[in-house]
Amino acid sequence: MNGRPAAGFASDDVLHEECGVVGVYTGIGPAATLAHLALYALQHRGQESAGIASSDGARTWVHKDMGLVSQVFDGGRIAALPGHLAIGHVRYSTMGSARIENAQPLLVASPWGPMALAHNGNLINAPVLRAALEREGVTFQSTTDSEVIAQVIARAPEGTLEDAVAYAMGRIEGAYTITLLVAGTVLGFRDAHAIRPLALGRADRTWILASESCAFDHTAATYVRDVAPGELIVLDAGGMRAQQLLTPRREAHCVFEHIYFARPDTILAGGNVHLGRRRMGQILAREHPARADIVLAVPDSGTSAAMGFADASGIPFEVGLIKNRYIGRTFIQPDQATRDLGVRLKLNPLREVLEGRRVVLVDDSIVRGTTSGKIVRMLRAAGATEVHVRISSPPIRFPCFYGIDTSSRGELVAASKSVEEIRDMIAADSLGYLSQRGLVEALQLPRDRLCMACLDGAYPTAVPEETLAGRHALEGAPRG
Repeated sequence: MNGRPAAGFASDDVLHEECGVVGVYTGIGPAATLAHLALYALQHRGQESAGIASSDGARTWVHKDMGLVSQVFDGGRIAALPGHLAIGHVRYSTMGSARIENAQPLLVASPWGPMALAHNGNLINAPVLRAALEREGVTFQSTTDSEVIAQVIARAPEGTLEDAVAYAMGRIEGAYTITLLVAGTVLGFRDAHAIRPLALGRADRTWILASESCAFDHTAATYVRDVAPGELIVLDAGGMRAQQLLTPRREAHCVFEHIYFARPDTILAGGNVHLGRRRMGQILAREHPARADIVLAVPDSGTSAAMGFADASGIPFEVGLIKNRYIGRTFIQPDQATRDLGVRLKLNPLREVLEGRRVVLVDDSIVRGTTSGKIVRMLRAAGATEVHVRISSPPIRFPCFYGIDTSSRGELVAASKSVEEIRDMIAADSLGYLSQRGLVEALQLPRDRLCMACLDGAYPTAVPEETLAGRHALEGAPRG
């Protein structure tokens, strides 16, 4: 594990989520091969590190490293991960820095043998639990809340593995979807609010758990259903069985999974993501019409909504920004001049499309505002006469404590500026956001089944102080 960084580009004006997880039980045949394919489908959920743990029921193998799935694994690496059970992980760090010690799956000792764990989400009580475990003599190898979860399970007073998971689920608080590999078994479980997604798929005798259903298409599996809030799925020689371990609370599906994080071909809470985003664009055109010649998307996350805006407005949809698909997320920007060129490195305008045109530019969100302003100025420099920005989400005004890297309200431009002030800051001719009511209409889900805390401040759980949240919450955590 050489710890090399992923290559790419880091925008300071986009949202990042923590991880993608997968779990595979084949009964016979190599499970790591399917986990590897599934991780490619989930690569958008984390580009800092990737890893797979596999088992034949007696021994466990793990390979993980910093970088993209294609950088971490090749045919030889996959062949060195035998066995009919596997879990996998791709990571973006929201608790614990981007370093090899925090890459997953994490492997810890347990009463049932070596236990590998992969986690998506954030615990809100991780610092308290970690401090208690350290007082009991536990030594931590990482600074992630994921290792806290693993140690709570490993040190549970209950005797069986499933009882230990139930014990842990009763103690950990916040957002989590987890796959676990131990003792010839793959397990998957989800918090009682179902904040982060976890789906179950099947292909003949093979069962697969994944953060998104798009992973099933890559593995020839068929989507069966979402894992229920507070539910445990067990995959072993007896097949698949489910247990309801926590009393389900108010479902609180993260709206930004629908708006931005999930792939367009994923099914979330029973609905296709692309079609939901297209409805967002249609409603956005109704709420904030514009007089313009063409509709553009900020690729790729704004594309579905831009298509919907064009549908509803009658303004032609055009391709006016070309995305460099070989620039990933963390391009190293050593000086200001290079940082200023960062957006152009990733997006290039088509002057022939833009020159002399009034443009509607559709994007999914504005977080800090810096990148949006650069794109607007880029379009003007390429000849656009007017740029009307339309955002297919409501303004983000509150921090997220459930696995998105906005644990401080001070990072969010809409927390301190009005829509008009943001419009002026990004130099747009007009600016319109989708309303909260319009978002709920587009998702075709009851509002009380959604977590919209980053939009309205109504958190489904207790939340920590900002000093006990975020990427560095466990770095320098109290000892003893």
